[in-house]
Amino acid sequence: MPSSRTAPACPQPVGPCSATLLLELLSWVPDPRSPRGVRHALPVLLAVAIAAVVGGAKSFAAIGQWVDEADADLLTGLGIRRSKRPSESAIRRAFGRLDAGRLDAVLGAWMWTRTRVVGHRRVIAIDGKTIRGARTRDTDGRSTAPHLVAAYDHDSGTVLGQLAVTAKSNEIPAVRTLLATFDLAGVVVTVDAMHTQTDTAQLIIEAGGDYVFTVKNNQPTLYAACKALPWSQVPARRVTSKGRGRRVTRTIKAVIAPAWIEFHGAAQVAQVRRTVTRKGKKTIEVVYLITSAETRTASPTTLADWVQGHWGIENKLHWVRDVTYDEDRSQVRTGAGPHVMATLRNLAISLLRLAGWTNIAHALRHQAADHNRALALLTT
Repeated sequence: MPSSRTAPACPQPVGPCSATLLLELLSWVPDPRSPRGVRHALPVLLAVAIAAVVGGAKSFAAIGQWVDEADADLLTGLGIRRSKRPSESAIRRAFGRLDAGRLDAVLGAWMWTRTRVVGHRRVIAIDGKTIRGARTRDTDGRSTAPHLVAAYDHDSGTVLGQLAVTAKSNEIPAVRTLLATFDLAGVVVTVDAMHTQTDTAQLIIEAGGDYVFTVKNNQPTLYAACKALPWSQVPARRVTSKGRGRRVTRTIKAVIAPAWIEFHGAAQVAQVRRTVTRKGKKTIEVVYLITSAETRTASPTTLADWVQGHWGIENKLHWVRDVTYDEDRSQVRTGAGPHVMATLRNLAISLLRLAGWTNIAHALRHQAADHNRALALLTT
């Protein structure tokens, strides 16, 4: 499989109707500005900002520079009908007051229509990320930074939704709120050990989905029960891979959850052993899983794929935002600005994944070399 992309290298012809559809989608985000004196509609500002971020822009200053340098015909294709181009300050002020949650909902719904299924199931990962570069001090002098929880489609690599964690709360209720916005019928949800909660399990099952939870010491009774199962008598499935100077063997064993393991909807319990050998040194990690998916739909091999796929949200989304987009050193701190920029990065990564790119840094360089490629990507 190619290391960078599978999509055509040249932008495809774009008609005015496709640009109109993009602007219609973005029109569902309410404009926080007073109508008086507005030169450019909010969907237009969002469209040019998305195009700039697809081209590698990491800040409002970079978005403003992209707009200044873009060809007039390209800007017309993105909805700009005036000779005066939108300034960086106009974009910054509008985005700082934007309803970032609504923007996430609109773009997430759009991406949801483009998700795919894995083994006849749609699988999404949920995880949170702090925008460290946007850290500020509140009225009590405490240092705070926006923390966002995202839903990531395992197969397509797209972001299906995002939600900000309120200052006096944590990820657990935020994840439930985010999940409640989705149609979970037939969906498998993977989360880390923090979210191995009965209430979260109940929400997923009642919505028609299945969960795959990691069990660690934050649930000591459940962890002890999983660990006490007779794993030595259970057949194992092993997969070994080599790369980056290491050898990794993943072993999974799964059993039907016994009645005495008290967790809502539990159908199977699995043990996952990961053995890494690097320069002759071996490390072993053992974790336990609990899932509501039955053996007829989730074999040990399928469970292993779901567990491996869960880490895509870290490796293919959060890592890319941190390293490729340098998010943790971003100087955007005012109002909704940090949240909006994170959303635009999510969307850019999602669009590039859908276009066949696997190396996002390579993709951004490709897009930056010709601004018209961004328009083609946004409107096809």
